[in-house]
Formats: sequence, structure tokens, C-alpha cells
Amino acid sequence: MIALLSGAAQAAEPPPVPRCAATARFDLATGALEGAPDVCASADETTTFVFDSRVAVGAVEFQRGERLAHWAPGQDGLSLYATPRADYLPGERVKVTVRFADGAAPASASFWLVGHAARGTRRVEVFRQPRPPDVLKKERDEAQAEARQCQEDKARLLAEREGPGGLMGTAWMERAGSLASLPLRLQLKQHPANALGWDKAWSYSYTRTGEAQPASVAVRLSLSNPGVEPWTLAGAALVDSAGEEVELARWQEAPIPAKGAGAVVVGIEGERAKLGCPCTLKLWEATGPRTVTLGNVTFPVSQQAGP
Repeated sequence: MIALLSGAAQAAEPPPVPRCAATARFDLATGALEGAPDVCASADETTTFVFDSRVAVGAVEFQRGERLAHWAPGQDGLSLYATPRADYLPGERVKVTVRFADGAAPASASFWLVGHAARGTRRVEVFRQPRPPDVLKKERDEAQAEARQCQEDKARLLAEREGPGGLMGTAWMERAGSLASLPLRLQLKQHPANALGWDKAWSYSYTRTGEAQPASVAVRLSLSNPGVEPWTLAGAALVDSAGEEVELARWQEAPIPAKGAGAVVVGIEGERAKLGCPCTLKLWEATGPRTVTLGNVTFPVSQQAGP
């Protein structure tokens, strides 16, 4: 649906961006973990490490720890909180090492906090003790369910790209529901560190006939690039009023040229479209630090269309 709204059904696929899971799990008990794994970290977002063994008092070390705005061990000795500074750059790395209190092997664990333009891993679970089979089975089932969802999303997006674009696409979608739009220009809150400006902004919601909640939502932005390099959208996410973050599909007909303007469309379909907004919208490029953050994003309430 969102591709149809953008009129960019034939748009080129944007370059891939490393995926950053909201929750990451590392198992030290199996001995399969070698070296220090990477953990996504984003400026001003806290990453919480949760261990199944107590961390020794005063036994947390940071390489380049001055790049963190805040860090603190949990009061129970099983947690560690780390928050990068506001100017933490994509690709920047800070190494975290903890030593455990019981002296058993492995005696320590290390991780790299790797800067991401707009997303960070919120929770990192670290296991030293063998886990019961039912716990492992639950994690396996969750991973398989997530993989199936990704495959379904990919198939749906590919199918949508084959549909009509522009106004014809919008009319085609209206056959089975109601499409509503809302101008956002007067209500959006722009982050002072935004790398791009914006001129026009519209949000959309699509509700199928007979349903109360939207089946999909989208945002279209007209952006201006004051920089000296083109800007290509590589990822987008919405953070709802409860702090939950969902990754968005995105379309961009062409990179926004230096000193020029262009448009992007981002959105989501299915259960994840039922967001508690106002929301915060984040956009980022593939490898650079130029991001766009817009607050107070809302979506219109569709009026049910007749059958």
C-alpha cells in the first residue's frame, strides 16, 4: 500500500543497512562465542546488559569510556546500563568488559558498542549457566516466528511493487476500504541536529472495510538536503508513545541531491501498524551520521468506506 501512495513502485532498492535487534542474546556456556561481539548503540539511548551471574564489584571496564554519557551497574549486580553521548557517531566503537564475581569460567565477557545512526539494541541478555531445554525451545520458536514474519513481509512488499502507482494506485486501494490523509506541517517537532530540512509532510492510514483499526500507515516527506553529498534513505523507524520501536518499509525514487530536494515514503502494514501515537519518526542514511528525527507524528482516522 505504501509503495502505491508514493508512486514509486519502480524505485531502486536502497542499499542495505545492518539489522539491529531490539533484544540480543549471547550464550557463554556453550563456548561458541569467540572474541567480543558487536552490539548496536545509538546516541542518547540506553543499552541494558542483563547477566545470569553476578558481576564483580568495580569490575566493569570501558575502552574509550569517555564516549559514554552515562553508565552504571545495577543494584543487584546482574545488570549494567550504558548510554552513548549525544555526538556518538555511526560506526564508532566502545569496548565493554565485565568480570564475574564467582571466579568460574568464563571469568569475563567483552562486547563492542557500535554506533548506529538511529537505532540501538535496548536489551542484551548474557548467559553463563546452561539453560533448561524449554527456555531454549521458546527462544528457537521466537526466532523462527520472526524469520517467517520477515519472509511474509518481503513477499508482500515485492507483490505491492507490481501494482499500479500514483493516483491510480490510491484509487485501486480504495476498492476495499478507506484511505485517509493528514497534513503534518504545523504539528511536527524537528530535532535540532537534523541533517535535512523538510517542506511538506503528510501521514496516511488505510482501513479495510468492516475493520476498526488501520491495516497500514505511511508518511510522505518532502526533504531538502543542504549538504555537499547526496542523501540516500537506508532505514526508518517509528517510536510510539510507550517507547516501542518498529522498523518501517521505505521507498525513495532517487537519492536527494546535494543542495537539492526530494521525497521519501515510509510505512508499515499489519498488526504493527496499530501504534500508540503521537510517535517519533527516525530516518537515517547507510553509513554516515546524517539523520532526521521528527516528533509528534500522528495518523488520521479513516472513515469506513462502503462495500
